[in-house]
Amino acid sequence: MDLPAALAAHRLVAVVRGKDADAALRTVLVLAEEGIELIEVSLSGADALTVIERARSSLGPDLPLGVGTVLTADDARAAHSAGATFAVTPGLGEGVAAARELGMPVLAGVMTPTEVIAAQALDVAALKIFPIAQAGGAAYLKALLGPFPDVPFVPVGGVDEAVARACLAAGATAVGVGSPLVGDAADGGSISALRDRARVFRGLVQEAGP
Repeated sequence: MDLPAALAAHRLVAVVRGKDADAALRTVLVLAEEGIELIEVSLSGADALTVIERARSSLGPDLPLGVGTVLTADDARAAHSAGATFAVTPGLGEGVAAARELGMPVLAGVMTPTEVIAAQALDVAALKIFPIAQAGGAAYLKALLGPFPDVPFVPVGGVDEAVARACLAAGATAVGVGSPLVGDAADGGSISALRDRARVFRGLVQEAGP
């Protein structure tokens, strides 16, 4: 898949991390029903590989499906076998190269300019600034865009509605949103509330424009 193009088109990555595998799967499917095209299932959630495998079966072969918290080469291989089509990492570990070798584009976690340069050398598809809220939010993103104006940055970590709006306005290609969007749905919480939040975030990125 062309991950940079998908990020630029949809501008939102939903991050699903749940304590209940069935609830996490239900969350993925509801987000897809609500028109959120880019969904990441974190390997730090319960039985995440099974969630990915079941989600792939339900969503069909063509929709993108991401795997998050990819730390090792084994993580990348297992997620690829389960049906993930792109990988998200918190940093520049061995999972990056392994995912690339498997043909999965990588949204790689960085924080500093040095890490941005190192990630570019690894031929990653886009860069996840993590954790953005704790690092200065949109102001820090804007500072990074100075020396790296053409890099597709995706701020993640503490991204609520206000941070999402500010980062998109500052030049983020997309934003990654976990608990402010997913809430407790992946732990067995309200699906109705999840739908409401999904519509809010969908509206927010649509307002931000391309």
